[in-house]
Amino acid sequence: MAATNPKTIYWRGVLDGSPFILVLIPFGMLFGVAATEAGLNLAQVMGFSILVIAGSAQFTALQLMTENAPTIIVVLTALSVNLRMAMYSVAMVPHLGAAPLWKRALASYLLVDQSYTVAYITYEKNTWSLRQKLAYFWGVLTPMAPLWYGATYLGAVLGSAIPPEYALDFAVPITFLALIAPSLKSLAHVAAAFVSAAGTLALIWVPYSLGLMIAAFFALIVGARVEVWMERQHR
Repeated sequence: MAATNPKTIYWRGVLDGSPFILVLIPFGMLFGVAATEAGLNLAQVMGFSILVIAGSAQFTALQLMTENAPTIIVVLTALSVNLRMAMYSVAMVPHLGAAPLWKRALASYLLVDQSYTVAYITYEKNTWSLRQKLAYFWGVLTPMAPLWYGATYLGAVLGSAIPPEYALDFAVPITFLALIAPSLKSLAHVAAAFVSAAGTLALIWVPYSLGLMIAAFFALIVGARVEVWMERQHR
């Protein structure tokens, strides 16, 4: 009985979300430092993290802003980086789609790479009710969301006082490697990831980071084509 109790499941979510603290704190601090050095004041930095709550899109937008890119380019590029959130949302509909509107809205706001990955994988392994799934989702976010805001604030306040030798930027690649690696479950996934990485490096010369959008587009095409090919081979 205890294993299916929503309260127990909530604390299981807290436990499963806790390891991400190791990278979320330096990740958030790095954004706070970078945003402050780019000229944003404390209110703007915190507004950025609270409203967007998406580290990769925040860094992308910040970089383009420092390059004086047109506003439309900043917005479109940030949206393209966050386009994966739409796919996350679709994948979560069978699990959380029956929740009341306000709970779905809150879950959508808190749907980030870490919460999606941990929750989705766990949902697929358990036959839980909606109440249990929500309890787990809130649990996963409990150690992550407040620390993201707090780390951003700390980085913004400390700014350049953090010594360069601490190398906070290690958190960015480690975070995404930890999330992506377990998701590469098929040849289609691997092919899409390879094309995305190779394309981004090959198109690094394209201004305003538009090479990222182009590489992502071709990665989706390659992944879809490989998946179709695999289905035909299976038949």
